[in-house]
Amino acid sequence: MTINDLMGLAFVYLYVVILIIISEKVLNKYPRFSRKFLHIMVGNVLFILPIFDTAWVMTFLAAAPFIPLTFLMSPHSPLHIKDKISTSGHGLGLVYYAISWTILAFFFFDQQWVIAVGIAAMSYGDGVASLIGERYGKTKYNIFGDEKSIEGSLAMFFVLIITLGIVLTYYSIPINPLILIVVALVATIFEGITPKGLDNLTACFSAVGSYLLLNML
Repeated sequence: MTINDLMGLAFVYLYVVILIIISEKVLNKYPRFSRKFLHIMVGNVLFILPIFDTAWVMTFLAAAPFIPLTFLMSPHSPLHIKDKISTSGHGLGLVYYAISWTILAFFFFDQQWVIAVGIAAMSYGDGVASLIGERYGKTKYNIFGDEKSIEGSLAMFFVLIITLGIVLTYYSIPINPLILIVVALVATIFEGITPKGLDNLTACFSAVGSYLLLNML
């Protein structure tokens, strides 16, 4: 473990703690908005990834610990923690988020922009879709047991195109606008058809899979 790894861990945990404090103490009167705020803003960890020097540190010390931590905060926890933020919406959504980041960190540490693409899809993309859909969604659809909205899906699509452009620019990766559009579209479709919080998994991995596939062509 290097100094950079220690700095990366410190930044990740400090940042998450700050977000939780804001969600629980400042935005606690609006639990659903607070949860979405947390969901979206946690995605900013993608800008911390380049600090890490060691794959196992990012995977098993930065990402993986959030799997049990978020589970213990969920409605399925044996501790039965009464937490407005984690219990509003899909109870395991943040657990799936942590699982996605851990898997990506394990397989793509040497291609950190790929990790960032997945994080962007499940944080900014999925988070904005839910936030806009709940507030402005009037055209509803339900494919596999979870109600979504056209307005939320369109918001995710356009926000994700912009976000992916920012992410790839940050990592100094050449941008192909067509690839951005296709990746955003694929992630949006998977988010729209996936029920019960599992969209944190499908939006993430569909974005990563389509991004990798398109760059192989």
